[in-house]
Amino acid sequence: MSNELEAFLEYITVTKALSSKSVEAYRSDLLSIEDSLAKPLLSLESKTILTYLSKYKNKRTLNRKLSSLNSFFDFCYKSHFTDGYSKIKLAKIPKLLPKFLSFKEIQNALKIIDTRSWIGKRDYALILFLYATGTRISECLALSRDDIDGEWVHVRHAKGEKERIVPIAKVSKDAIDNYLKELKYEKDFIWCNYKGDSLSRISAYKITQKYLGVSPHVLRHSYATSLIIGGADLRVVQELLGHASLLTTQVYTHIQKQNLKETVELCHPMA
Repeated sequence: MSNELEAFLEYITVTKALSSKSVEAYRSDLLSIEDSLAKPLLSLESKTILTYLSKYKNKRTLNRKLSSLNSFFDFCYKSHFTDGYSKIKLAKIPKLLPKFLSFKEIQNALKIIDTRSWIGKRDYALILFLYATGTRISECLALSRDDIDGEWVHVRHAKGEKERIVPIAKVSKDAIDNYLKELKYEKDFIWCNYKGDSLSRISAYKITQKYLGVSPHVLRHSYATSLIIGGADLRVVQELLGHASLLTTQVYTHIQKQNLKETVELCHPMA
């Protein structure tokens, strides 16, 4: 690892106080380029870097690495490690509406879960909880029993290490209580696998895939979509989702417009 890269990682860890996951993402992106090209990043020409990165066909992956590079070079310029740098433009990504499920689709999936066993009750409660709270799967799996207090969920392990409190529907709280009553393991965390260990992201993914055919994150989109279509204020949805920027939440306004258009086409005599 070059001295400049080591200094950058120390800067984002100590001065910027980024989360350990963010620091590791920067480290992985930048070190992989440096190691693969066998030269310090500052000694590499833009053309060499872009030629190397052209192997990444996924534009989101490419943009993440380009963003890491831009942050690194900006740091080096401000730290007087280099006289100047040219910011690398990110690849254009077409804006796609987030995939979501309707409440009816989720209800239909819940009906087919065999809740006679504690595993079935867990799967039922997990799907219901993700849709009822809009939590990220990482936040959901990190919850302890003390984090649910009556009608509220304290999300302590949020993205960017920012805590928030979100309400939970009674039907979801009841489902969790029913699951925990039959759970044969005494654990502080809520979601257990069949061995009594903490449920993994892969296992959670398999559960939502089995019953809904989607990833857990689609339930987060479904939660936000239901709120927006129901008339919720965008800033309230931002707070509930834990988005740092309102721009991230604004993607759901496109769904609202689409819903309005479909309503007019269905109901208006001139449509």
